[in-house]
Amino acid sequence: MLIKLDCIPCILKMTISSIRHLALDEESVQELYCKILKIPSLRGEFWDITSAEVVELAWKKIVNTTKNKDPLCLLKLEQNNRIMEIYPFLKKLVDKARDPLHTAVKLAILGNANDIMISDKRLDMKNLIERHLEIPLSTTMYGEFERRVKESRLLVIFGDNAGEVVFDRLLIETIKERHDIDVVYIVRSMPTLNDVTVNEARSVGIDEIARIVENGIEGPCPGTILARCSEEVNELVNRADLIISKGGGNFDTLDEEKKGLLKTPTSFMLLSKCEPYSKYLDVEVGLPILANVY
Repeated sequence: MLIKLDCIPCILKMTISSIRHLALDEESVQELYCKILKIPSLRGEFWDITSAEVVELAWKKIVNTTKNKDPLCLLKLEQNNRIMEIYPFLKKLVDKARDPLHTAVKLAILGNANDIMISDKRLDMKNLIERHLEIPLSTTMYGEFERRVKESRLLVIFGDNAGEVVFDRLLIETIKERHDIDVVYIVRSMPTLNDVTVNEARSVGIDEIARIVENGIEGPCPGTILARCSEEVNELVNRADLIISKGGGNFDTLDEEKKGLLKTPTSFMLLSKCEPYSKYLDVEVGLPILANVY
């Protein structure tokens, strides 16, 4: 999905949130923000681009200013630790469910709410889950997804944020406990925002249940552009029986890939966080999305 008018203030807000987590004085903050405001797509001058690619342009300016390739590394670790504290609660929800896979999928989608780039407020994830777990998923979409999982031998998952990766771990565990399937978990090669890299994936034990592979993209892009990914990742995508794409950045970029390199059946899991998603996917704002492209 290409950038929409609504994306511009959202990206700027995300940028401010990121900058406020950095050890910069007010003059440096203002100077950096002025540089970001010169990005053509944030001025309404170029629309043939995804939000993830615009964020990449802004993030490069942040990295150049801070001289730190991963300025939010400590924040990402804190996010992981906070969600790992409720992992036993999440695991119990899945184990007690009538359909464990259905519950694990819904939790993996609700985990997308754990995004400090959208809101600086620290969410009470346990409370959020208890309030939203009963919101239904499309029975058609879930039925298709469940069938594909049963028939798959290789599953490729494109990870999204720190914190959210804990929910992905639970989903992988739930799938592997019930099916003989190899799972590859794709992470960012270069840090960007609070997105998951090898470090965050390993810190929650993803490496114990799946093979972790970096996407190979040379740049802090919070999305997945297959033409920029490594040969290894493209080979895995082509060989996979099913792809799970987590989060908005991966959705925006991989949705554009439907017209080109992406031929493998793909299930998008994310929350409808804004009006563009709501209109594009015909889902009310705030609701969980499981969208299959088969």
